Amino acid sequence: MKLRESILLSVTLLLALNSAIEDCCAQPAARKHPISSEDRDKLTESLRKNAEVLSEKLLEEDSSRVRLWSQRGDVLFFLGDFKKAVADYEKMVDLDPQQGDSHWRRGIARFYAGQTKEAAQQFEAYHSFDDIDRENGIWRYFSQYRAYGPKKAKEGLLKYRKTDREPFPDVYRLFSGDTTPKKILAAIANAEISKDEREKRLFYAQLYIGLNHAVEGRDADAIEHLRESTANSWGRSAGYGPQYMWHVGRVHLDLLLAKLKKAENKSVSTDDSSDGPTQPPQPGDGR
Repeated sequence: MKLRESILLSVTLLLALNSAIEDCCAQPAARKHPISSEDRDKLTESLRKNAEVLSEKLLEEDSSRVRLWSQRGDVLFFLGDFKKAVADYEKMVDLDPQQGDSHWRRGIARFYAGQTKEAAQQFEAYHSFDDIDRENGIWRYFSQYRAYGPKKAKEGLLKYRKTDREPFPDVYRLFSGDTTPKKILAAIANAEISKDEREKRLFYAQLYIGLNHAVEGRDADAIEHLRESTANSWGRSAGYGPQYMWHVGRVHLDLLLAKLKKAENKSVSTDDSSDGPTQPPQPGDGR
């Protein structure tokens, strides 16, 4: 009897150890950035140099050139400097008020700068300019969700009656609860389309599924899907609009991974001090 119990205990411990090893090995892989650290450093350095060059041009040349403010706003956003990006986009509209309603980049920058009510207003203005583009409706939903909560965001979903490019009709139905991420991705996988078209649809689907998870507070799920959108070669190399959105996904992924790392470091720090004398409360970061 004792031998049998000993064997069962050994098997149980072995299974537990194996599970722990699998978890330990799987978690870093799941969190691994799809872009190497070397390439990320090169990208950051390139963006910083571009920002410096554009800043010098704005000082040396005519600062009323809307194009320069637009370019620097983009670069600042890609660097994660959201408030300065908003300021540059605002300057664009000051110089050329006709760009106000259609300035979706200003709406996205406002969202990331924490100006969610103003972001929602931007996407409402864009809807009067273009009532087909559901991508705009997605960002209005995100902005309202952050500004007013899920109930008002779902009640305030913009109505679309005209057709739109794929996969946005499917993705938009996600917010009303009429579909699921699994169904969206399965539809793309089973569609009779070219490889390039499939990559394009997968890019947008993974991006917005990930962003929706992030907005609704499911960081682990968000990281999983934003890794896929960031790894998507179509998004990174496509034209201006899609490439801008590729950067949005990359930047949001970086924010989530930094948040995760901070939480883990805090946990390790707490564990390290658990056996020692009790420490007095330390000043927080205000959050």
